[in-house]
Amino acid sequence: MKKYQVNFNEAVFLLITLLLMIGTSIIGFGIPAHVAILSGIGYLLLFAVYKKYSWDFIHGALVDGVSSGIIPMLIFILIGALISVWIAAGTIPTIMVLGFSFLSVNYFVPTIFIICGIVGGAVGSSFTTISTIGIAFLGMGGLIGVDPALTTGAIVSGAFLGNSISPLSDTVNLAAAISEVDLFDHLKNTYKTAIPAAVLSFGYFLVMGLHYDGALDNTSVHDIVNTLDNHFTISFVELILLAILFVCAWKKIPAIPTLLLSIFTSLSLMFFTNAHFSFIDTAEIIQNGFVSHTGNIQVDELLSRGGIQSMMWSVSLIILALALGGLLVKMEIIDCLLYQFETAINNRQKLIFVTMMSSIGINVLIGEQYLSIILPGKSFIAKFKEKKIPLSMLSRSLNDAGSVVNPLIPWGVSGVFISATLGIGTIDYLSYAVFCYILPVVSFLVTIIDKKKTKAE
Repeated sequence: MKKYQVNFNEAVFLLITLLLMIGTSIIGFGIPAHVAILSGIGYLLLFAVYKKYSWDFIHGALVDGVSSGIIPMLIFILIGALISVWIAAGTIPTIMVLGFSFLSVNYFVPTIFIICGIVGGAVGSSFTTISTIGIAFLGMGGLIGVDPALTTGAIVSGAFLGNSISPLSDTVNLAAAISEVDLFDHLKNTYKTAIPAAVLSFGYFLVMGLHYDGALDNTSVHDIVNTLDNHFTISFVELILLAILFVCAWKKIPAIPTLLLSIFTSLSLMFFTNAHFSFIDTAEIIQNGFVSHTGNIQVDELLSRGGIQSMMWSVSLIILALALGGLLVKMEIIDCLLYQFETAINNRQKLIFVTMMSSIGINVLIGEQYLSIILPGKSFIAKFKEKKIPLSMLSRSLNDAGSVVNPLIPWGVSGVFISATLGIGTIDYLSYAVFCYILPVVSFLVTIIDKKKTKAE
């Protein structure tokens, strides 16, 4: 049996007390997440000193943890810049004006879910979907009286539906690679769970949307559209920027060059259509975000956002969360627990259930969607091979309980990003992001059904 410097009882005690400390601080007392996670880091450091870990070891754990998030943090910064220049260039206002032209209050919420799912599947990125058309939908919903938390829940559900079934998604490709499964075999198996979960989620949003059965205030909408027309460049030319994202996604161009290309193209279009922007104005917009001065309070509140600085709160929280995760991984606290679970597994359902719960648990503890796929995948792949369970079931379990759960965690990378981008707290939209709940449940139920079919055959 493998020996760990931290034993199983210590690992369980540490994780339970750590979760209680962070959860109670954030949810119970309203303490900022940064402070709560920093306290958790201090708690682990005290334990590391007690176990006589060297400072070089602790330093290495912190560095390894944070370094794994460098690329996501850089992407966050670029998205912050992209949002501001897309507003200034007129792309997001154009999407809003087009949206109002076919808007129906009764079907607004389920429409958001479907469109975000389609766009998310096309571009393979939930973050891109949320930070572009997600912002437009949130503004439209707020202007017609739909609860922003419900709108955000529909946006998040649709975006992560698209992300979980797209061959362009980084997490989909990661789940397939870790499980040693062909990408399209993985996707074929994933559709068995994603489609039923999407249908159930659509039904939920359809029912919730029908609560908004009042007539659309055409006068109010007309005023908003006029405001956007008078203060922004509204034309189909602005949608070129959206088309660039689709083309880059289909060409499988990595996120960073795609975002840089989008930013520079947006700036070129902005200078071409709005000659009054100076270089100093542009630098200010990229750094601190776009500030709307239309005179319409609702429009100004919605379209004053973006910029590099808008993502710094998120980046600092991610640094702390990844540092905490680095300690948990390097001290083998997570590995110790996973190994103990591994020895207790004796059938397919238990193995898949433990794999999925491990992915969910790592999301809660570390808040990092990639690690929620990598760690359980590496830990349980040998067990799947030993029991001759198709590895596509491992990849599906990692996919359905890994990245899709991350937006439900207030200190998770996705949860932090969504809150910073849309301005709606994770706790507020938590109950409405139903696809993120339904998919793991459906996934496990499908596993049980598949097992019964196999026995019958």
